[in-house]
Parts: sequence; C-alpha cells; structure tokens
Amino acid sequence: MMAGSKISCMGIVGDGCGGGREFVIEDNELFAYDPQSSQKIILLEEVYDAISISKDGCILFIECKDKSFEFDLSLMKVV
Repeated sequence: MMAGSKISCMGIVGDGCGGGREFVIEDNELFAYDPQSSQKIILLEEVYDAISISKDGCILFIECKDKSFEFDLSLMKVV
C-alpha cells in the first residue's frame, strides 16, 4: 500500500463487534472510525504493505504483502 492510501471495510450493525464502524488501514495503522461520533481509535500499529481487510463477526482478516493475520475485536489483539 502506498503512503497516504487507505483500505477499509464496514462493520455491519448486529454482526457481533464494531457494527456501524469503518475499519481502516492507513499510514501503517489499523483503526476503527465511528461515523456517528467522528471518533478514531487506533487498534494496531506497524501494519505494512496491506492489500486487503475484511470482517466476519468479531474478527478482522488482514492480508499484507508478506503475511496474513487476524485481529480479534473482542480481545483487542492479533490472534
């Protein structure tokens, strides 16, 4: 991912965790953005070369150039 570019996915209301929030990787940070309050919460730093992000329930699936990993929103950590 080039500097300044972003990738994101939306949380669906009622799907378990983070409903209605946008989950974004931008400038090597994973963060949650709440459009209602305009609040941004950094979840993880040092996310390099991200290609895609998707969400199922409480798990964010993040694919980077050299690795893939999962971030559990209920635990607030990589699993």
